[in-house]
Amino acid sequence: MTGGAGFIGSHLVDRLATEGHQIRIKDNLSNGRLENLAHRRDVEVIIGDLKNPQDARKAVRGVDAVFHFAANPEVRVSTTNPDIHFNENVVAAFNLLEAMRKNVVGQLVFASSSSVYGEPDEIPIDENAPLRPVSVYGASKAACENLIHAYAKLYGFRAVALRYANVMGPRLRHGVIWDLINKLKKNPHELEILGDGKKIRRYITLLIR
Repeated sequence: MTGGAGFIGSHLVDRLATEGHQIRIKDNLSNGRLENLAHRRDVEVIIGDLKNPQDARKAVRGVDAVFHFAANPEVRVSTTNPDIHFNENVVAAFNLLEAMRKNVVGQLVFASSSSVYGEPDEIPIDENAPLRPVSVYGASKAACENLIHAYAKLYGFRAVALRYANVMGPRLRHGVIWDLINKLKKNPHELEILGDGKKIRRYITLLIR
């Protein structure tokens, strides 16, 4: 599980551990937090960076399947430091895929994003809608999907990409909802309206069981 100390990844770790799976977590803690795993004594945690090919190889050695949830999730970074999304998302994914190929690991679940669609023509978005990202973050996720597709075809991987949209729930530490909650904590009597107030956003809520 890459990014297993992160918001979504740590919840998936909980679920998989509850089901009795042996889990190895790889995280560079750039966004993840060890406190998200403080209640777990039944997982292996390796601090390392997938941008380092050697770290990627060590991470997948001896595993049956990979959940790739590591990424830089801050869309706003796209406008100021696009190289961050290229390196943290695309380069890391490539190194992971190469490590899987060399270690003969053939199953992958990838945390993608609805941002690969950009500004869709229709809402709700059909998963067959064209990929037209309007941010470097969205483009990096689309690039990862294409890399995974190529590796699946060339090397017989079984892979699936999950295009999450605005996930919210416990352990959330960034994004629109996080900003909104903090603004309301600072001033519970006034809600800031962005734009004309008519925009609609859809969210996915993590249900903790």
